[in-house]
Amino acid sequence: MAKLVKNAINIQTVQTDATEKVKLDDKDIAILEILKENSAYTTREIAKKTLLPVTTVHNRVRRLKQEGVIKHYTIELDATMVGKTVAAYILVNADLKYLKEKHKSQYDLAKELKKLYCIEKVDIVTGGTDLVVFIRVSSIKELDEVLLGKIQLVDGIANTKTLVVLNES
Repeated sequence: MAKLVKNAINIQTVQTDATEKVKLDDKDIAILEILKENSAYTTREIAKKTLLPVTTVHNRVRRLKQEGVIKHYTIELDATMVGKTVAAYILVNADLKYLKEKHKSQYDLAKELKKLYCIEKVDIVTGGTDLVVFIRVSSIKELDEVLLGKIQLVDGIANTKTLVVLNES
């Protein structure tokens, strides 16, 4: 639980896009920590946990949304409860020659992959691989079908390497 220390001022700078930075003080940080814990908390519940007035919490949350610090609220599903018992990371190497010929980039490839129903996240990375894809499916058979029947058929993918998650912590 985030507690606000009265009279202590700690200002952090958060970059919300390539050009704009937003300054966050202890009150903003305390509110954000509470929302990270559970985005369904009401303004009143956040106020109680941070010892801030309800109007202060309301105004700050509204400002944090307007400034782009809070992009959206979400939920965390229990994947097992919805039948998604297999998780995997797929390391994707892009066919850079193909992408260049088609005037496309790794960003375009990432967008294309994100369209697939079972892909939760696509990150563009550095090192020996170009993209890291996180996927959840109901079985190894479904993983095989998605990997061979969908992901590896996306134009611009040279090859993939799949790492099946044995235990999530």
